[in-house]
Amino acid sequence: MSIATLSATPPPPSSGTARRTGRLFALTGAVVGVIYGYDTGSISGALVFLSKDFHLTEAEKGLVNSILVFGSIVGALIGGKLADALGRKAAMLIVAGSYAVFVALSAIAPNVVVLDIVRFLLGIAIGISIVAAPLYVAESTPARIRGASVAAYQVATVAGIVITYFVNWGLSGGGHWRWMLGLSAIPAALVLIPLLRLPDTPRWYVLKGQTERAVEVMATTDPDVDPRREVAAVASALAQESGGSARSLLRKPYARAALFVVGLGFFCQITGINAVTYYSPQIFEEMGFTGSGQNFLLPSFVQLASLAATVLAILIIDRLGRRVVLLWGIGTMAVMLAVLTVVFARGDLHGATTWVGFAAILLFTAAFNFGFGSLIWVYASEAFPAQLRSTGASVMLTADLVANLLIAQFFPSLMAWAGAARTFAGLGFLALAALVFAAATAPETKGRQLEEIQDYWRNGGRWPASPAPVSSGPLSGSAVPPTTTS
Repeated sequence: MSIATLSATPPPPSSGTARRTGRLFALTGAVVGVIYGYDTGSISGALVFLSKDFHLTEAEKGLVNSILVFGSIVGALIGGKLADALGRKAAMLIVAGSYAVFVALSAIAPNVVVLDIVRFLLGIAIGISIVAAPLYVAESTPARIRGASVAAYQVATVAGIVITYFVNWGLSGGGHWRWMLGLSAIPAALVLIPLLRLPDTPRWYVLKGQTERAVEVMATTDPDVDPRREVAAVASALAQESGGSARSLLRKPYARAALFVVGLGFFCQITGINAVTYYSPQIFEEMGFTGSGQNFLLPSFVQLASLAATVLAILIIDRLGRRVVLLWGIGTMAVMLAVLTVVFARGDLHGATTWVGFAAILLFTAAFNFGFGSLIWVYASEAFPAQLRSTGASVMLTADLVANLLIAQFFPSLMAWAGAARTFAGLGFLALAALVFAAATAPETKGRQLEEIQDYWRNGGRWPASPAPVSSGPLSGSAVPPTTTS
């Protein structure tokens, strides 16, 4: 692809205008994250009541929960190809429209068969969104704030889960499960408005050979770089890549990167975070808490702590670096799982022991969102060059969702068969394995341009002696999170 054909760089907009555009990209991705978080968590409360209305067996309850994850796996597998073929923006439009339609249909489902079908389709939309949304944000924000901007998607997801639990608590008195499931259709429809106004990402325009449009959009989204030079760097990186197929991930120099992202994605979920999200009422009941009020309200406080932890990660992720945040998060998870193992092993759950268990659940969930939850989106969008980025994100998040499916389907049975103490001990062992894996494989990518990161993998998992990390102006290395709201 020749850059010589580029015309003169268009006059750049003011830095204030460019920053507002960048915030709008991040805010739009965040709204999609809120909807994703809400739709993921809403079933935890709704299932209590719809099970009675539809007279569900235990197997049918499990299917209502896990069918969404089945759909998400399908969506993640096709999400990368869809984002490459149609564009990141088009994929986001499909996601928002699908959310609005399928959420509304789930709220009026006449029976469990229709509900399962609609939740499977909603899961496909979710799978596409967790590939497309982080890509959309990562490829539209400057390197100096990219980590914070992508991690804001996790803040939005946790915020959506927080909203879910408070809504479930507020509606639990009347058993209004249809409202629990259907409320997110409203923001899903509204987010279509800003999406229609925004362009696609500069890197996608380069991927499709639209270099003039790429320069124009780069100038409107990043006031700290020379858009012409940046587009040339993107095009040069693309020209060195042979293709974007999954098979390319198995060849050097990116086989090491593929191993890292698949392992990180799998460990992210197999360590048990969605056992808390999906089955918190059962876990709290095992601890000795009773009553619908506690079982719906206590998870809200757990998610509020998680929201605070995710915001903290955003504030420091571009200062301390990715590895520090990730390793501290996983290490804290392992410690809290050990505490839960001891709590459940005591067998006498009342008084102070019950509240120690609650605190351990709270800190475990907060630590996940501080480390794994924030970093998986960052690494999924950073680990590969542009032509492999969406494919790599799809592979990583598919591994994440397969582990999620295992937890969703088998955690209740494992609790009943092995007991809570052994179940959490097993999760603790997996968390230790995750810590060792991350320490051995996770690169430090803070402050580096997306095209530069590929040099790490080409150099056998080590940074070349030069050049130094790219600085993008006087604010390089600082975290300037966009205005957003799991």
